[in-house]
Amino acid sequence: MKPYIIVLGNEKGGTGKSTVAMHIAVYLLNQGFSVGTIDVDARQGTLTRYFENRKRSNEDGSVKMPIHFAILKDNDENIKVAQEHEIQKLRDAFSNQQQCDFIIIDTPGNDTFLSQTVHSYADTLITPMNDSFVDLDVLVRVDKNDFKQMKPSIYAEMVWNQRKMRAIRGQKPIDWIVIRNRLTTFYNKNKRDIHTVLEALASRIGFRLGEGFCERVIFKELFLSGLTLLDLEAKKVELNISHVAARQELRDLIALMKLPNVQ
Repeated sequence: MKPYIIVLGNEKGGTGKSTVAMHIAVYLLNQGFSVGTIDVDARQGTLTRYFENRKRSNEDGSVKMPIHFAILKDNDENIKVAQEHEIQKLRDAFSNQQQCDFIIIDTPGNDTFLSQTVHSYADTLITPMNDSFVDLDVLVRVDKNDFKQMKPSIYAEMVWNQRKMRAIRGQKPIDWIVIRNRLTTFYNKNKRDIHTVLEALASRIGFRLGEGFCERVIFKELFLSGLTLLDLEAKKVELNISHVAARQELRDLIALMKLPNVQ
């Protein structure tokens, strides 16, 4: 028995990985699960600062906290030694979170040794992406004249390699979910084209396609307090229509993930 590991990954920054990680963590905490979180993007440290802000907002004990670890890139001049140090830090974090039901790992928006490593430990991998061909290019190279002409790009190839590492260890396949995140509320040709390409690509490289969160000011506002939409009621904040819609988006994402024992 071991914790179920959820990794938020994409080699493109600004896709909302930390926000999604935070909301999944709080949802699971509120469902009564024990949750560990690991920030391997500790240099930027968005998820880590999220929980620091949350701790300061929790004087009344009304919100729940995970067991959190932040892992910085090792600066040893010897690359092999640096990688060994990073692996040891990851093992230490796993060891301290071994009794958790879930571990949620946030990764940087670029390619690092530690990010590649944690991808291979993902039971579920969630890749948020913006509705743009700039973001799509990390997943797939597309011919602008024929959307059927495409091939996996750098991030998809990295995930494939980590899937092989997982298979070598005898673990079950990664459930890879790509979500279109930070969506606008209006429909246009670009959104249609992105959806068409992703649907075609899903079966070719093996991910499930879903939707994440719409672009909402509330997500940015809540960061400074370390809260999520799920905490507003505990803090006796009246929900408006936008809050209710965002909460439903989170519930839809949780349902899409099909996590063990989670309703």
